[in-house]
Amino acid sequence: MAITSRAIFWCLCCEILIVAGGAAAAQPALFESRQVTPAGEYTFGIEGPAVDLDGNLFVVNIGRAGTIGRLSQGASQSEKFLDLPEGSVGNAIRFSPDGTMFVADYKKHNIFLVAKGASDAAVWFHSDQMNQPNDMTIARDSTIYASDPNWKGRSGRIWRIARGADGAVQGEVMTAPRAMGTTNGIDLSPDGRRLYVSESNSGQVWSYSLHGNDLTDARLIRTFEPDTVDGVRTDVSGRLFVARILKGAIAVLDPNGSLQREIVLRGKEPTNLAFGGSDGQTVFVTQRQGGFIESFRTDREGREHCLQRGNC
Repeated sequence: MAITSRAIFWCLCCEILIVAGGAAAAQPALFESRQVTPAGEYTFGIEGPAVDLDGNLFVVNIGRAGTIGRLSQGASQSEKFLDLPEGSVGNAIRFSPDGTMFVADYKKHNIFLVAKGASDAAVWFHSDQMNQPNDMTIARDSTIYASDPNWKGRSGRIWRIARGADGAVQGEVMTAPRAMGTTNGIDLSPDGRRLYVSESNSGQVWSYSLHGNDLTDARLIRTFEPDTVDGVRTDVSGRLFVARILKGAIAVLDPNGSLQREIVLRGKEPTNLAFGGSDGQTVFVTQRQGGFIESFRTDREGREHCLQRGNC
C-alpha cells in the first residue's frame, strides 16, 4: 500500500505518525499495558510499588518474602535491593518529598525508614496496636497515612504517623465518622485535603476530609463488586486509579467517583500501582498472578511523582 504524506499507521503498543519530508516519530499508545519483567521474579506477595527521584521502581518480595526488589529505569529485569530484618515482610513502599523510603512491615507492625542512598532499613515507627500496616500515602509535610485492615473481622482503620513538636515519631488511630470495612488502598487528593480509601470486603471507595487526627465528611464515591479493589493512586488532576484485583483492570475515576475508563491489563490480579518514568506518566502495576510488573502510559503525571520533584 502506498504511503501518503498524511497517512497514519498503527502498530502494536505504539502510534507512528508519518509526515511528508520528515522522519517517523513514535510514541507509546496511551492506556495500553505491556508486561515489563519476567514472570516469577516476585512472590505471590508482590506489592507496594514506588518510584524514587532517579526513576528506579521498588517492589516488595522479590524471590522470597521479606525482600525489596529494584527495577532500574528502562530495565526489563529486577534485582534485589535489600533484605528486611528477619521475620519482617513488606507490603507497601512510599517515598517522602526528600527522597526517604518508608516501608510498611505487616508482619512485625513496623514502618521502616531507608535513608536516601542507604541500603538498610531502620525502624521508624512501631505499634503492637496495629492489626497490620497495609498501604500508605505521604503528604507534602511527610505525614504518613496508613491503612490498617482486620481481615478476619472484615473491619479496618487509618493511622496517622508524623513527627511531633519534640521530634519524636508519633502514631495514632484516626477518628472516623463511620465504621470502616477492610481498609486497603489509600491516597491523597492533589491539594492534600481529602483522603481516599478502598475497602476490600465491600468493594467500596470512600473519600474523607482531613482535620488533624480526624476524618470527617465521609463520602462513598464508588462501589465495585466485593473483594475486587486493592491499591489506589491519584494523579495531578485528582483522578483515582484503582487496582481491580481479580478483574484484571485499572479503573480510572474522577474525584466524584464517575468511571472514566477501565484499562485492561495483561494479568488478572493487580495488587497496586505507582506513577513513574521521566515525566511521571508511566504507571507500573504489580501482578500477583505471575509475579511480574506491567506498565502503561497515561496522559497526566502522578500526584506523588510531582510532589517529589517539587513541582506541586
